[in-house]
Amino acid sequence: MEGPEAQAPPSEPSQPILQPQPKTEEKEKTKFKFDLASIGAKLPSVKKPELKLTFREKLVWTGAILVLFFVLGSINAWGVDANAVARFEFLEIIFGSKFGSIITLGIGPIVTASIILQLLVGAKILKWDTKTPEGKAKFMGTQKLMAVAFSFFEAAAYVLAGAVPPVAGGGPFVTAAVILQLAAGGILIIFMDEVVSKWGIGSGVSLFIAAGVSKTIIVRVFNPLTAAGTLPTFEEPSSGLIPGLLAYLTMGQPLQAFISLFPLLATVAVFVIVLFAQAMKIEIPMAITMPYGRFGSRRWPLRFIYTSNIPVILVAAVLANVQVLVRTMAGKGITWLGTYDQQGNPLGGLALFLQAPSSVSLMVISLIGGIIALGVGLLVAAKLKKWVFRSIIISAVVGLVIGSLLLGVFGLPAVSEIDIARVIVYMGIMVFGSVIFGIFWVQTSGMDVHTVAEQFKSSFLSLPGFRRDPRIIEAVLQRYIPSVTVLGSAFVGFLAGFADLTNAIGSGTGILLTVMIVYQLYEQISQQHGSELPPWLQKWMGVSS
Repeated sequence: MEGPEAQAPPSEPSQPILQPQPKTEEKEKTKFKFDLASIGAKLPSVKKPELKLTFREKLVWTGAILVLFFVLGSINAWGVDANAVARFEFLEIIFGSKFGSIITLGIGPIVTASIILQLLVGAKILKWDTKTPEGKAKFMGTQKLMAVAFSFFEAAAYVLAGAVPPVAGGGPFVTAAVILQLAAGGILIIFMDEVVSKWGIGSGVSLFIAAGVSKTIIVRVFNPLTAAGTLPTFEEPSSGLIPGLLAYLTMGQPLQAFISLFPLLATVAVFVIVLFAQAMKIEIPMAITMPYGRFGSRRWPLRFIYTSNIPVILVAAVLANVQVLVRTMAGKGITWLGTYDQQGNPLGGLALFLQAPSSVSLMVISLIGGIIALGVGLLVAAKLKKWVFRSIIISAVVGLVIGSLLLGVFGLPAVSEIDIARVIVYMGIMVFGSVIFGIFWVQTSGMDVHTVAEQFKSSFLSLPGFRRDPRIIEAVLQRYIPSVTVLGSAFVGFLAGFADLTNAIGSGTGILLTVMIVYQLYEQISQQHGSELPPWLQKWMGVSS
């Protein structure tokens, strides 16, 4: 008799006992929906394509967004005093922005939100497990919400601090209108980044950085006008390197013509070194093992620059934001952090050490010494994988000696003690900052040892001769991933700082980012769409049809 009674519908007295439970769960779910991550997930977003896009379709979307980016950069925001807008060249290059235009903020809100959120997660202040789908959703939702909030915050900060001043006598209405325009431009960049990430090639953040740096390089090399935008004269040659070189040769100044080429030589040197370093990798043998047998083997490439360009982007973003803050405070009469001249060059205080010193003497020493140090060090690292640090130190000393001797040949002044201190501090910030952000990035982006080992297990990959146990793979990866994380991050930080010292075109950080971005686009296109390319392009890119 107990069976039928248990299967019968519950009696009325039992209903009040069972009903409150789903209500409690609904309250808990409702409460969870109002956290930052849930609010960020409810923001408008770009829908992913339902079908796989062809290379031509992705190229069209990427080109359309790139054209829109340049168009927005040429439109000044209404109500802005264009003659009084402060120029932050380093910030414009790194953030892909143009002060005074609709995209004054550039990718600044996206990068700033990412930095703060990574620090909070990496320091365990926000105890989110970003290796799980739920943790990733929280991270991405909160990052998007913070990026929108920073669009309004940074827009207000730039306008009220005087970096992007409204026209005189405009009143509160014009000020509010300028702030809203800049914030809207920042939010538009967020959605443009989503369009490229989901419908185009690569990511919008990388695309905008590469586009801004490429434009700067072309203008600096071929611009026929002077720095003031006027026609060149014998007293004031063209600001472009090639026209300026011809002008110096015409005036009978071969030494000045040779020195004017140093930024171009430094740019080419950084391009070559980055391409060489991108090809450096450790190949770990892997076996494809199924429950019913083993099928073939492959090699998993672990790149020397494991963290890619992310650490440099984050360090450069922090430096750019601090420079804007210090310069804005100096413009308001608050000079205890630093002072600037009329051209925006730092004169003293903290601002002096946040920017790489630029002198012809330092340019010569940095270019000669840096090329020798990096070249010999990378060759030793690639061939011998031993005595790397000793070789880099010895080659750096040799390069410094040769560079110092060349100062006497060129008749250039010796480097001052304050410039040496600035070099040490700036390089220390770039190197150690990149290492710190590189470690945080690996931990929060699913590139750590444990996550990679679990991914190998889910892909039926194991080490030849061992059981398919992620703990074994994890023990092997532990020998490599932490080391390449630190060394690769330090390398990109050092290379970016070195290029800044040589006065390379587009800033060292910008060149480094652009080369790595273009290389990654090349790899992505060749791997995902190699068969769709024309035969002549497949041959040029080395893609097997």
